[in-house]
Amino acid sequence: MEIRELGHLVLYVRDLDRSARFYRDVLGWRQILPVPGPDGEREPRRLAVFNAPSGRTHHELLLIEVGEDAAAQPAGRRVGLYHFGLKIGTTDDELREALATLREAGTPVLGMSDHTATHSLYIADPDGNEIELYVDVPGVDWEKPEETIGVPAKPLRL
Repeated sequence: MEIRELGHLVLYVRDLDRSARFYRDVLGWRQILPVPGPDGEREPRRLAVFNAPSGRTHHELLLIEVGEDAAAQPAGRRVGLYHFGLKIGTTDDELREALATLREAGTPVLGMSDHTATHSLYIADPDGNEIELYVDVPGVDWEKPEETIGVPAKPLRL
């Protein structure tokens, strides 16, 4: 077996409408389902499907509503997803634009890091799923990952 690429993410969310607005209106994903009918009716199962504006594949993000009474993610060290990364461009200027968009939308920035290979902003979606928004640093020698991946992060100033 050979893994060719990361295909898609599926997240459980408490409030589908709130989460869909975040991923669509703040992060800029293209919502492809559900497509409301003529009277605004929805599918019986509450889900939303998105792909990136590039249209790289059929879908990259699926949200499934589980309701407001769903258990929260435990805080601190735990087994499971830490965060997922979304490449948003190739320059710090694009990262600055993203930072301005996040601030305008009232989305708190949890951290900003220079990882040598990437420059990153960290945020959380409305349910606390952590997201890394990053740009690759130009000129990094990917043939020497020991020099770029896993090195201690430095503060990032944009």
